[in-house]
Amino acid sequence: MVKRLLSIVALGLFWDGVFAQTVEPELFGPGIISGPVADAAPAFSPDGQTVYFHRSGVAMHGTILVSRRQAGEWSRPEVAAFSGQWQDIEPAMSPNGNYLIFSSNRPVAAGGKVLDGMWNSQRYPGGGGNLWRVDRVGAEWGEPRRLPDLINSDSSVFSPAVTADGSLYFMKPVRDTGRFHLYRSTYRNGEYQTPEAVPFGAADSVSDVDAAVAADESFVVFSSRRAPAKAMELFIVFRNNGIWGEPRPLGAEVNRGSYSIESRLSPDGRTLYFSSVWVPKPAVFGEAGSAKRALEHSEWETGLLNIWSVPLAGWTKF
Repeated sequence: MVKRLLSIVALGLFWDGVFAQTVEPELFGPGIISGPVADAAPAFSPDGQTVYFHRSGVAMHGTILVSRRQAGEWSRPEVAAFSGQWQDIEPAMSPNGNYLIFSSNRPVAAGGKVLDGMWNSQRYPGGGGNLWRVDRVGAEWGEPRRLPDLINSDSSVFSPAVTADGSLYFMKPVRDTGRFHLYRSTYRNGEYQTPEAVPFGAADSVSDVDAAVAADESFVVFSSRRAPAKAMELFIVFRNNGIWGEPRPLGAEVNRGSYSIESRLSPDGRTLYFSSVWVPKPAVFGEAGSAKRALEHSEWETGLLNIWSVPLAGWTKF
């Protein structure tokens, strides 16, 4: 990985404080990708010119959309070729771009029932998920294939992340408490190995969700309610010589005291994307420029999930 990112990794390994962010997050594709309904989980092609993400809202269950960057602008999103019938969410691109893994409530077998979800002692009819893989076939996508039962051992398996060697991170609920935890399955000789809970996981009574994993597994960004989080907030953890450190909050400048989930990384690992319900303070009546700001924000400022980005190289210590 690039030298600058390695220096950031070293900072995370050897500094005992918390991270501060000197660059404010920016809204991703306002009015095009981030809009009035919920948008999350951007998965980029290796060249960064195509993005898959999921959208849900009024009259739309979770659907994976695709947008392409043309002449410096993102195109109007369209339904991805492999999505649109079932609730499909949380796409994750393999680093080489050859396949994409996503979560779906689609039936395990043709003609079966959609999956119900169950976590935090609550049942969610039709809200379950298993992980499915769709492979690139030339310029198109093939047919999605459900990952093996070893991975899909629950009806609530979500939020995949793929490493350079094909290993897979995902989340599923812990049986004792129903809280979500993060798991990793090594990919070896074309097969997934028995998943194991990540060593930096919180207590079973605390949820960890939505891992964004560096291709070389040098660091992971994820969301958690662990202390000192006030809501579901973003944390980062680094690995050195195969040993994971202690997760640290990304700081108030990123989390902004708001619900922040579905973290993702840019193809080069330098930019963090995440979804948040944060909205800026309303403009003061009579304030200069308030009408202009209100017009610019009217297409996305609804309090639902929007996608934000922040450069990793902007991290500094207090």
